[in-house]
Formats: sequence, C-alpha cells, structure tokens
Amino acid sequence: MAGAPWRHLFPAHEGRSPRLGLLKVVFVVLASLCAWYLGYLLAELIPDAPLSSAAYSIRSIGESPVLKAPVPKRQKCDHWTPCPSDTYAYRLLSGGGRNKYAKICFEDNLLMGEQLGNVARGINIAIVNYVTGNVTATRCFDMYEGDNSGPMTKFIQSAPPKSLLFMVTYDDGSTRLNNDAKNAIEALGSKEIRNMKFRSSWVFIAAKGLELPSKIQREKINHSDAKNNRYSGWPAEIQIEGCIPKDPS
Repeated sequence: MAGAPWRHLFPAHEGRSPRLGLLKVVFVVLASLCAWYLGYLLAELIPDAPLSSAAYSIRSIGESPVLKAPVPKRQKCDHWTPCPSDTYAYRLLSGGGRNKYAKICFEDNLLMGEQLGNVARGINIAIVNYVTGNVTATRCFDMYEGDNSGPMTKFIQSAPPKSLLFMVTYDDGSTRLNNDAKNAIEALGSKEIRNMKFRSSWVFIAAKGLELPSKIQREKINHSDAKNNRYSGWPAEIQIEGCIPKDPS
C-alpha cells in the first residue's frame, strides 16, 4: 500500500466502467437492428395479412392442433349405414301432404319421384330385374278417379320371374281399388292391402319368382286420422329401407 495512498479511494472495478458502458451501448444497438430485421422479414413473408392476424399466428405456434371429425360419407339411398357390397340398397317413401310426393330409390338411383315427373296420385309401382338390378318398368295408377285397377292388375301380373316390385302411395290409393287388384297384391305377400283406407300412406316391397329374406321389413301402413294427421287431412309419410341380397349366380 506504500507509495499508492490514493488507491483506497477508487475500487479496482471502477477502472473498467467506461468499457462496460460501451459494451451495453453496442448490445442495445445490435438488439435494435435484430428486432428491425425480424420485423422486416415478417412483413415480407405476410405482406397482406393484418397485424392482428400475424399476432394470432405467432401466438398459435405451439398450440395443440384442433381435431375435426370427418364429414360422414353419404350412403346409397340416404341410408344411415352402408349396405354390404353383395346386396341391393332400397328405400321406399310414401307421399305425405299435398306437396310431398312419393319416392322409390334403388341402388342410389331414383326410380320414381317428383324430380322425374313420373309419380302421381294413387299407387306408384316400379319393377326391377333382380338379376341385373336394372329397372324394367314404372307406372302410376290413379285410385281416386277412373277405372285403373284392371290395368294395374295386368301390370303387376306382367312382371317377369325374378323381379322386384316396389309400391308406394301418394294421396289416395284405395277408393277405386277393386278386389282383383287386392288379390294380385295379396298374392305377392301383402298383409295390409285390404286394410287400405282413404289417403292411407302405404309402402310395400315384393318379389316374383324368388324369396325375400324374412328379416327385411316389406310393408308399412299409416292411416289418415283427423286427430293425429301431420298435415291437414293427410297422414304423415312413411318409409321402409334395407338391403336385399343379390343373386348369387
């Protein structure tokens, strides 16, 4: 300590304070340049995005991705579940109300419906070749006016062997339905044709020259009831759908 009595007045580190200050200044300048450059790059990468979108994108980095359920695949004839590949899909819908027409769908093809212009008041029938799956004939028979029971009976009886017959009503299907026509439909397995009343909603699937599986729903009926009608003077529409095994040959 001799010869340097003034050293105790100035601690050793104070001699380096100007250098530390300079380093701080350089660091601040470099940090500012880096921040400016990062902002410039961000503006170049998303020039049209608003600042709010950019800020959201930055905040979303590292967040867990949102998993979305896939859109359900549409099935043939709007079934909820698909039919096996070795079966035919079908869906029968009766009319309901003045403006709700009957529909017959087979293998996702609309055989009869308002869009095709081939459905009308009465009983609507489509005949399909069971072996090929192709429609062979479609006709509608007015059962409120005219004598159409005879032509309908002949149409049903003319279906060739190994045919599928689909029947649906729109409006009234019973007023002019005679006994011969009822017998022809009953011979195909109908249990409800003799219960038909004015404006009853009715759907029926039959087969000629082959046996349908007992587990499939083949027929359904809904009668007009002033207290329970969904529409004024009209019962609610009804439907049946299912899968018919294809010809194994």
